[in-house]
Amino acid sequence: MADLPDNALRLRERISPCRLCPRQCGVDRAAGEVGACRIGAEAVVASAGPHFGEEPVLVGRGGSGTIFFSGCNLDCVFCQNADISHVSDGQRMQPGRIASLALALEARGCENVNFVTPTHVSHAIAEAILAARAAGLTVPVVYNCGGYESVETLGLLEGLVEIYMPDFKYADAQAGATYSGVSDYPEVATAALGEMHRQVGPLETDPRGLAVRGVLVRHLVLPGDLARSRSAIETIARTAPGCALNVMAQYRPCFRAGQFPKLQQRPDPQAVHSLRQLASSLGLQRPD
Repeated sequence: MADLPDNALRLRERISPCRLCPRQCGVDRAAGEVGACRIGAEAVVASAGPHFGEEPVLVGRGGSGTIFFSGCNLDCVFCQNADISHVSDGQRMQPGRIASLALALEARGCENVNFVTPTHVSHAIAEAILAARAAGLTVPVVYNCGGYESVETLGLLEGLVEIYMPDFKYADAQAGATYSGVSDYPEVATAALGEMHRQVGPLETDPRGLAVRGVLVRHLVLPGDLARSRSAIETIARTAPGCALNVMAQYRPCFRAGQFPKLQQRPDPQAVHSLRQLASSLGLQRPD
C-alpha cells in the first residue's frame, strides 16, 4: 500500500473508523467489524460478466462488463437485487483480483467496466482501477450506485471514474427514511450528484452512441408518487444540467415491499410518460 497514490491511501484510511459513506458508521472494518453495509475490509464479489440489460448507451455490441458487489449502504425494502445487496455472500477479493476481472471483461469485448453497488467498497475499487489501468485497461469505468454518497469519498475518486451512474431515489426525506433506512437521502444525494457532475459533466457518447464520460442518473417511479418524482427530476436538472436521466417504470413489489401497503401497486404508465416529458423539457438526455 505504500506505493499507492495519496487518494487511494486516504480512501483506505476511511474504513478505520469507517466513514466511506454518509452513514459514518465508525466501525473498524480493517479489524473485521462491519457496519450497515455488512462488509468488512475486503470487497465481496457476487458475480461478474457481460450484461445486456443496462441502458443502451452502456451496452453496445459487447455488453456492459458488470462486477456486482455484495452488501449495500442502503436498506431499500423494495430492492430488486436483495439476493446480492442484502447479504455478504460471494468471493472476498483483494483489489488485484478485481483488476483481473476488469481486464478479463474488456478482453471479452465488454464496452465498459461497471462496478455495481460500489459505495461501501470504494476503497478497494480505487485500488483495482489503478491496477487495471496500469495493466492496460482502456474502457470507461462506470460507478453504478444508489446515490447515497459522501462528497469527500467521491472527491478521492476523481480521475478514476469516467461515468457516474447514481440513482436519485427520492425527493422526500420521509420516504427515504421509511423505504431505504436513511433520513437525509434527498440532501445527501443532491450534494453527491453535484460533485459527480463537477467531475465528469453531462453524458458524452462516441460515434457509436456509447457513453464514454459523464453522468447518467436513474430514477425509479414508485406507486402513488411516493418518491415525489417531479421534484426529484427538477432537482436533477438543476444540480446536473444536461446529464442523462432514465425515468424507470419497472417498479414491482419485491423483497420486503409486502410489509408496506403503499408499495403494493405498480406506477401509473401515464404518470411515467409525463415525467419523461418533463425530463426532456428540462434539457435532460434520454440514455437511448
